[in-house]
Amino acid sequence: MGDKVSAKDTMKAAGVPCVPGSDGALGDDPDEIIRTAKEIGYPVIIKAAGGGGGRGMRVVHTEAALLTSVSMTKAEAQAAFNNPVVYMEKFLEQPRHIEIQVLADQHGNAIYLGERDCSMQRRHQKVLEEAPAFGITNQLREKIGTACADACKRINYRGAGTFEFLYENGEFYFIEMNTRVQVEHPVTEMITGIDIVKQQILIAAGEKLSIQQKDVKLAGHAIECRINAEDPFNFVPSPGRLTTFHMPGGPGIRVDTHAYQGYMVPPNYDSMIGKLIAYGDTREQAIARMQIALSEMVIEGIKTNVALHKELLADAAFHQGGTSIHYLEHKLGIATK
Repeated sequence: MGDKVSAKDTMKAAGVPCVPGSDGALGDDPDEIIRTAKEIGYPVIIKAAGGGGGRGMRVVHTEAALLTSVSMTKAEAQAAFNNPVVYMEKFLEQPRHIEIQVLADQHGNAIYLGERDCSMQRRHQKVLEEAPAFGITNQLREKIGTACADACKRINYRGAGTFEFLYENGEFYFIEMNTRVQVEHPVTEMITGIDIVKQQILIAAGEKLSIQQKDVKLAGHAIECRINAEDPFNFVPSPGRLTTFHMPGGPGIRVDTHAYQGYMVPPNYDSMIGKLIAYGDTREQAIARMQIALSEMVIEGIKTNVALHKELLADAAFHQGGTSIHYLEHKLGIATK
C-alpha cells in the first residue's frame, strides 16, 4: 500500500470504517473540488497522498480558502515527497488517536492485540502512549479489532502492523496503516504478554501464528513516555554527550534504550534516546509508577523532555482520560487550530 489514497480505498473495500472524504485523488477541476468539500462538510483537511510525519496537510474552514489551500498543499507535496497527489477528508474537531495492533501470517491467520491511545502528540508526533485506551468497551474493541483482522486476511497482509484511527463520538475512522513495528509497541506487549518483535520474526520465517484470538487477554494498563533529546517546552533538539545516564527500575518498569553514560547523541537523526514504560494493575497504578520512575531518571549533559512528561503525568485532564489529539498543543500554547 504505497500511498494513503490506495490504502484508504483498500480499507473501505475490506469493511474498515474510514473518514468521509474524496474518493481517491483530488482532480484539477475547481468546481469538482468545491462540490466535494460541500458534500463532506467543513472543516475539511487536504492531505498529501505520499505524506507522513505531519507534513503535507492543511485544514480548511471556509470555501473562500479552499482552492488556494489545495494548490498550496499540492506544491508542498511535490517539493517534499516528489508526489503532488492530494486528497480531501472531513476534519474531525476533537478526535482521539487510537490504533489497533495486528499480527498476520502467510497461512491466512490474523489476530488483533487490542488498542493503544496515542492522542498525546504535538505537530502529529506522538509524545506519550497508553494501552488499553480509556473508555473503549470490550464490545467496541472486538468490533473494530475484528474488522482489522479481517482486513489483514482480505489483503493478504503478513507481519506485525498497526491500523491507525481517529476516534470521535464512539466512531472509528481509518487514517493509515503502519506496516511495521511501532515505537509504542511495548505498551501492547505489557498488557498482553505477547512479544510482538518475536512474533514478527517468526512470521517472516514462514511460521504459522501460534496465538489464536481467544488466547489474547488484556490485563492491567501500560503507559510509555518517549524520552527525547530536546528542550522540554520549545522542543529545540539537544544533541551532545550524556555525562550522566541513570535509568529507573522496580516493579512494572521497563526501559528500552540504546544510550549509555558517555554516549554522544548525534544531531542527524530522530531525537528519541529511550522509552520508559510503566505497567500497573490499573491505569492509576501505572500513572503512579510512571511518576516515580520519571523522578528517579537522571540524564545530564543534554536537555531532555522528562520535565514535560512529569507535567503531563500530573495533569488533571490526563488523569481523567480521553484527551484529544489537540490537547497537548493547546496546553503548551502552540495550538494549530
